[in-house]
Amino acid sequence: MDTSSRGGPSGDRPSIPTVTGLAELADLVTGGDRLYLRYSEGPEKDSESVSKDYESGLELPGLSVSVLTPEAWWTRPLEDWLARQVRKYAPLAEEDTSRFGWVLRGRTVAHGPDHEPLLVGVRPVAYLADSVMEEAQVRYQSRFAKGRGPTDE
Repeated sequence: MDTSSRGGPSGDRPSIPTVTGLAELADLVTGGDRLYLRYSEGPEKDSESVSKDYESGLELPGLSVSVLTPEAWWTRPLEDWLARQVRKYAPLAEEDTSRFGWVLRGRTVAHGPDHEPLLVGVRPVAYLADSVMEEAQVRYQSRFAKGRGPTDE
């Protein structure tokens, strides 16, 4: 794991580690606390704003996130879970270069319109390097039947 700050467009990102691969992300996730992933302009920007449900126009009571810590029913490799979770909202960062992935801790106060956890008391843990995004893409494409549903059997 790279322990230097990634720097940002204005070089103002807090100095937290940068995860460079799925194995490193797995090490973080197995380290204890429940961890989450968010794609945004970063922890400092998020500390000044709230998430929003754009369809209804309502402000949400916390930051919307994806869960990185797998559920007990998940029996496949942890890296498979992580690849799926990393890719779920990756287009947010791929379509807007001001956004990037970062790992965080926090307390769930509610769930959003897509059943995603909404967190308060957020503490940044690490940034995701582009190499994690690329590795997750390759793994997700090779290990999952993307888009398959119950009517496809």
